[in-house]
Amino acid sequence: MALAALGGAVGLVTGGSLAAAPDGTSLSEAEKMAVFKTAKAVQRKGKWVVCADDPNGTGATIETVRDLNGDGLPEVVVTEGGSFCYGAAEMGYQLLSKQANGSWRVMSRNSGIPQFLSSRGANGWPDISVGGPGFCFPVERWNGKVYTLHRFEYEGKRCNPPR
Repeated sequence: MALAALGGAVGLVTGGSLAAAPDGTSLSEAEKMAVFKTAKAVQRKGKWVVCADDPNGTGATIETVRDLNGDGLPEVVVTEGGSFCYGAAEMGYQLLSKQANGSWRVMSRNSGIPQFLSSRGANGWPDISVGGPGFCFPVERWNGKVYTLHRFEYEGKRCNPPR
C-alpha cells in the first residue's frame, strides 16, 4: 500500500526496517518506538498494533517519513489495516510531527487513506484528502490548532457527499 505525499516522496517501513525518504529523513529505532508509543500502539507478537481489539490485526506501519510543513523536522504517517476498527475504509492513519523538544505530536488521525494535497492551511501544513469507499472525500485543513473538515472533493474538484 503506497501513500501519496507532497512531491511523491515517501519513506516506507517494510519488514520492520526503515528506508530513508528521498529527502534523507530517517528514524532511529528509539524514534520509531517513540512514534508508535505516541500513536498509542502496543507491541503484540513482535509487531506494533494500534487497534488492540482487532483479533486479526495487521499491525501498524510507518508509511511516510518527510518534512510536510517545511519546519525542518520530520512528520510520519502511521497506518494500520483492517475493517474491525476502520470500517469500510479498511485502513486507519495517524499523522505525527516531531516537535522542537524531540517529542512527537499527533496532528491528525482518521479512518481512511490520507493523501497530502498541494493546498495548505495555517503554518504551511498540507490539506489532507481522506480517501475511502465512494467518490466524494473529506479534505481536512490545519487551522493552527487541529485538522478540521474544510471541504469535500473528488479528483481535485469540489463535490457534495451523499446524504
